Amino acid sequence: MAASKPVEPQSGTGLPRWQLALLVGTPIVLGVGAVYLWNRSRTKERQGKGTGERKTPEGSASPVQGQDGAARSPLDRAQAAKNKGNKYFKAGKYENAIQCYTEAISLCPGEQKADLSTFYQNRAAAYEQQMKWTEVVQDCSQAVEMNPRYVKALFRRAKALEKLDNKKECLEDVTAVCILEAFQNQQSMLLADKVLKQLGKEKAKEKYKNREPMMPSPQFIKSYFSSFTDDIISQPLQKGEKKDEDKDKEGEAAEVTESSGYLKAKQYMEEENYDKIISECTKEIESGGRYTAEALLLRATFYLLIGNATAAQPDLDRVINMQDANVKLRANALIKRGSMYMQQQQPLLSTQDFNMAAEIDTRNPDVYHHRGQLKILLDQVDEAVGDFDECILLRPDSALAQAQKCFALYRQAYTGNNPAQVQTAMDGFEDVIRRFPKCAEGYALYAQALTDQQQFGKADEMYDKCIELEPDNATTYVHKGGNLDKAIDMFNKAINLAKSEMEMAHLYSLCDAAYAQTEVARKYGLKPPTL
Repeated sequence: MAASKPVEPQSGTGLPRWQLALLVGTPIVLGVGAVYLWNRSRTKERQGKGTGERKTPEGSASPVQGQDGAARSPLDRAQAAKNKGNKYFKAGKYENAIQCYTEAISLCPGEQKADLSTFYQNRAAAYEQQMKWTEVVQDCSQAVEMNPRYVKALFRRAKALEKLDNKKECLEDVTAVCILEAFQNQQSMLLADKVLKQLGKEKAKEKYKNREPMMPSPQFIKSYFSSFTDDIISQPLQKGEKKDEDKDKEGEAAEVTESSGYLKAKQYMEEENYDKIISECTKEIESGGRYTAEALLLRATFYLLIGNATAAQPDLDRVINMQDANVKLRANALIKRGSMYMQQQQPLLSTQDFNMAAEIDTRNPDVYHHRGQLKILLDQVDEAVGDFDECILLRPDSALAQAQKCFALYRQAYTGNNPAQVQTAMDGFEDVIRRFPKCAEGYALYAQALTDQQQFGKADEMYDKCIELEPDNATTYVHKGGNLDKAIDMFNKAINLAKSEMEMAHLYSLCDAAYAQTEVARKYGLKPPTL
């Protein structure tokens, strides 16, 4: 069997989720907007670097003393056996190579740990060609025991562990490799991404089928609704919907003027009594009340918030197909269904819904804001900037759109290698956080750009501000670094709130990546360069 080929980068994979957790990260706005896959272009730029196969066996022929008949030391004889083994290996005679490496191991003095680790690693390479994965793991373990930062042995063991379906230990080994190589070798990064995806899918499949629906925190729900500025169902109860005497009662909930499940649900929203909203909307729908369309949309929204997209879609479909319904309701339903499709990795359907929303409600800023987020995900940055501009034109006080536009402009300038435009984008971030000091995403996105520009001190300040505003945002802790235990705890909480199996798998992958890094730090005393 010929020596193994290098792993080819997968087209369209974008930035491996490995880096999402350990190097650059992503801000996740659950249920609201996009998961920004920033630095995707930088990963693609690196695909021509460090992608070559780790050549085996180790090194070239070592010089052997005593060639003129003089007595040779045990180490000299061991090196001669290794050199002979290398020749057999290159000729594809792996069994002969194994015998030579075994002889080298037996001849080598025990105190010569560097040489012994090389001999074990070389024998592991020969076993690898024979697909003897258990032997590969055993020999690589011997090599790593003598040389804990031996990249070749760690990576070879990681590959063998994957073959043996030991994903957890595989991930720990490839974690160490990626960090030791400063994330410059695409082979190891792709293996890490592959294993993380597999682990995430396996864990999510098991947990999601047994999960109990869980209402997000009030802070999360408010953040979700704040991403919509033209949304009827999130508006407070209007005049005439409350009794006059209730308007004057301080500290007491208002009573609605009629027996309406929808209005009762709106009242519960004001009281932050979210658990009762779905049942009250159902009463309105089943009774055929005057607010049926609104109740369908509100119920669908809370189905999405608790992670039940299957129940949400029929409600959204009904609202979208109600030709006599308020156009704002239909547009909002299209936005939410489009976001749901994007989470399900159906970008064509998502694009169709956003475009339809723009056609039926041309002056709705929410349409352009959320479609801009979709365009970012699809790497259509120019179009994303156009959508954010349209949103800002219609709603100049949209903090999220302002922040996301700055991020899109920064990304555009960085990938275009335009320092002047990069600085303009950075100045734009300063303006955003000055004008919208309560917008956590402005600080988070600015911090990413600052980190990319190696302004780590100021980036930490921005991350601290983001944490202050959104203390339950797990990815912020990963971005900032230094507190992976906290990030893992927050990811585990976010997993319980995932709205789809796919989102849950993604969160598990991020959590596993962070956990693997803590294990590597404990075992090898390593940290990623940017943490």
